[in-house]
Amino acid sequence: MNSEKKPTRAEVEAAVKTIIRWTGDDPSRDGLQETPSRVAKALEEYFRGYDQDPEAILQKTFEEIEGYDEMIVLRGIRFESHCEHHMAPIIGHAWVGYIPDGRVVGISKLARVVDAYAKRLQIQEKMTAQIANTIQDVLKPQGVAVVIKAEHHCMTTRGVLKPGTDMVTSRMLGAFRDNPLTRQEFLAIVTEDSKTS
Repeated sequence: MNSEKKPTRAEVEAAVKTIIRWTGDDPSRDGLQETPSRVAKALEEYFRGYDQDPEAILQKTFEEIEGYDEMIVLRGIRFESHCEHHMAPIIGHAWVGYIPDGRVVGISKLARVVDAYAKRLQIQEKMTAQIANTIQDVLKPQGVAVVIKAEHHCMTTRGVLKPGTDMVTSRMLGAFRDNPLTRQEFLAIVTEDSKTS
């Protein structure tokens, strides 16, 4: 993480005014007077993941699971992120699965981990690995699988202009990497679910 002092809200708003002027518009006109403040507030929301600790999110677990050791999959977790190259939106869904080893975590925590990483400047490959690695490191399950399918506005609304194109990434650890049948079962769940997402 950068050790430089974080800019103030006023500095961010001044930067937005500069950008408005750079586009050719007047930040003092009626419709734009409150835009710098609104943009600063939106940026706080878009990038709130920097203030969240994904490992801490997974700390509360449950061990009274009657020996349950089959796959757990949370399907179609919608997320919104921003690419670190153009700050353009990345909008997609994540499928997160794991095979517990004596303890489980509340399902909302899996969605929160996705959100904590999504709400940062990202590339999809890194985000996929971060989610899987964090679940593996904290829960120590028999295996973790993450698939992300997302549309990148840096290529659908600018640049190469290919709307309707999405990217799929995956990270398989433990049993999902080592056992082809386990991997196949997870990917079948993803494929079935992604047809309706």
